[in-house]
Amino acid sequence: MSESGGTFDLVVLGGGSGGYAAALRAAELDLSVLLIEKDKLGGTCLHKGCIPTKALLHSAEVADSAKESETFGVKATFDGIDMAAVHKYKDKVIGGLYKGLSGLVKARKITVVEGEGKLTGADEVTVDGTAYKGRNILLATGSQPKTLGLDIDGEKVITSDDALKLDRVPKSVVVLGGGVIGVEFASVYRSFGAEVTIVEALPHLVPVEEESSSKLLERAFRKRGISYELNTPFESVKTTDAGVNVTLKGGKTVDAEMLLVAIGRGPVSEGLGYEEAGVQLERGFVKVDENLHTGVGNIYAVGDLIPTLQLAHVGFAEGIFVAESIAGLNPPAIDYDGVPRVTYCEPEVASVGLTSTAAKERGYDIVEMNYNLGGNGKSQILQTQGAVKVIAEKDGPVLGVHMVGSRVGELIAEGQLIYNWEALPSEVAQLIHPHPSQSEALGEAHLALAGKPLHVHD
Repeated sequence: MSESGGTFDLVVLGGGSGGYAAALRAAELDLSVLLIEKDKLGGTCLHKGCIPTKALLHSAEVADSAKESETFGVKATFDGIDMAAVHKYKDKVIGGLYKGLSGLVKARKITVVEGEGKLTGADEVTVDGTAYKGRNILLATGSQPKTLGLDIDGEKVITSDDALKLDRVPKSVVVLGGGVIGVEFASVYRSFGAEVTIVEALPHLVPVEEESSSKLLERAFRKRGISYELNTPFESVKTTDAGVNVTLKGGKTVDAEMLLVAIGRGPVSEGLGYEEAGVQLERGFVKVDENLHTGVGNIYAVGDLIPTLQLAHVGFAEGIFVAESIAGLNPPAIDYDGVPRVTYCEPEVASVGLTSTAAKERGYDIVEMNYNLGGNGKSQILQTQGAVKVIAEKDGPVLGVHMVGSRVGELIAEGQLIYNWEALPSEVAQLIHPHPSQSEALGEAHLALAGKPLHVHD
């Protein structure tokens, strides 16, 4: 017989982005909240994903700045990478954010239980023999790296989790997977001095992005000396005294010191009592409707556990949506096309809305403008190359914004406002962008679509 841990308006299983966002918003709406987490509040994003990887990418940017300083008339020397110091910097960032999050949770009077929870009924979660009742239950148990069933030894064959703890810079790396995780780590390793080869089964890097963006990234990676094998499935890996020998479809082999398996993340749902409670799973993902409801009792699910975009800010939005739903606020359903997406490699890739292919498949008659950053003063100051591509319905609103270039991730916030407010190119063209700034490239693209191009050659 389980002990009783009490009854709450909302019991949240998992303290990552989706779970803690729901907990914070629900508490703000005067609901009693229990938050269960087996590890640390913040989940994958704070401890094993967004924050630590972007810290490594900033260290990589600083390394590149030192190596390329003479381009800007500055004499500097690059003496190498001190991985212990890199981790100290990364961990300080994580630690500060973790302390802040813990303080927020405490200030909102959210009850936190440390331990591995299991769904033991339509309104019950049990942790270490104590059962907690929830008038509403939110499943937010997140994801973990996919491994293809390979033997991950943490030294020669590693996942992104292992990569965040490495105490050395490998001389050479094969990165299996050319999606967001793969290209970000490839970018880091190249900046740190490693020889890098990316293996991707699909025809392009970052294959879910606009094809022109993928091609710009591929060109930039070639210039940086990052090799890649596209349209080439992985077959096998053997460990050797020197590292790994990777075999690709067709028989080609690549030798390296290390293989990073970066083929995406899969949901953490096994053995947690979901199916026993009647919650439906598909390929491990929890199935939900547009209200993020599982169809069982008052059980909801969010974040990487469900088959939506695996992005922390999507988890935040989904968690807030569920909290507001159970509080009776009737929030609008999330438009996933309107979620901004950023890949933080060098150069960055950012987008929001539809690709040209998706827009045509949905029956839109589209017009496009591709503005090269070669015409943008701030981009030339930064010595970055790339483009801003805007896709609009003919005589209608903007349907997609796609960017490649250094720091363009900061520009996509304006792009998502343009898309989500269904702005016409002519309306955006009236807005004055500061000069010199990279945001001008977004303005120039809309000026051109509105029929009054400025710094654009016919």
